[in-house]
Amino acid sequence: MEVVKALEATGSEFETFHRTVIERRSLLSDDVEIDIKFCGICHSDIAQVEMIHMNHQPLVPGHEITGIVKSVGGSVTKFKVGDRVGVGCFVNSCGECQYCQTGQEQFCEKGVISVFVGKDYDGSQQWGGYSQSIVVKERFVLSIPDSLDLAEASPLLCAGITTYNPLKRYGIGPGSKIAIIGMGGLGHIAIQFASKLGAKVTVLGHSVSKQHEAEQFGATSYEILRLSEDFERLSNQFDFILNTTAVKLNIDDYLKLLTVNGTFCYVGLSADKQEFHILDMFLKQETITVSNVGGIAMTQEMLNFAATNNVKPKIEMVGIDDVPSAYRRILDSNVHYRFVIDMSTLK
Repeated sequence: MEVVKALEATGSEFETFHRTVIERRSLLSDDVEIDIKFCGICHSDIAQVEMIHMNHQPLVPGHEITGIVKSVGGSVTKFKVGDRVGVGCFVNSCGECQYCQTGQEQFCEKGVISVFVGKDYDGSQQWGGYSQSIVVKERFVLSIPDSLDLAEASPLLCAGITTYNPLKRYGIGPGSKIAIIGMGGLGHIAIQFASKLGAKVTVLGHSVSKQHEAEQFGATSYEILRLSEDFERLSNQFDFILNTTAVKLNIDDYLKLLTVNGTFCYVGLSADKQEFHILDMFLKQETITVSNVGGIAMTQEMLNFAATNNVKPKIEMVGIDDVPSAYRRILDSNVHYRFVIDMSTLK
């Protein structure tokens, strides 16, 4: 076992964050030990901290981890000391079920092991990336291409794959006309991926102030929809709509925007009940769906695509002591667009 420094939350109030020490397992033959340089802050981190009062289990959040290989086990072949690597949402799965065998570890029948929530199959507690180092099985370690900045790559390990996966799943590419709802932590990355895939991208936003930046990210148009006439003007325009917001929408209004056989896909998840009229879907044979994150192979594909096509999350760097205020700013939608923790500040 190795003792390392970490930032732990013991309660659902952000003031409960405190510096502590945690134990990382000794290196197994197929393990990679990573010196963590950066860790992104995701809304999922906040959600888990807010649920501590229900789970009665302190946690070290963080699942957008980038760093440098510190040591490797004897059977490791893909990585060596000094390599630039990342770890996303998962650190283990059975490796044997139909989903693991087809690169969809997120749906592992035995239950995929989260990087920071719950326990591994052997009963050991999982601790996330708000820490100095982490030990991960080789097959869950991702290579960070040299052309990607390590800090900027961190949000790609969750926000990146969350938006890339549905675009690939639904064949978005040249000739596709798509709309992206929201230009926040997910949306600004989705715009870049969709445009680099060759799609014509319209952003459906709420602030005129973001229009110029949307165009810089690759959007061909920017629309603000407030009145019924606005929705009518854009009716039957889009093959695919990606909702990156976590608010309740009037889905019937957005279904009007789809073409025949169009798809409305959620990656921003609201706790509110979503409602729509089935007849609106029937008239154009539309689909309403959601998208999970991608498996390890697709996540590596996404990183390679981002490197080749200059897809870069826009980040704001914070120190370890700034995490509580960063959480509050995220909840206030006051971040431009993803926070990344400089882990060198954890001393």
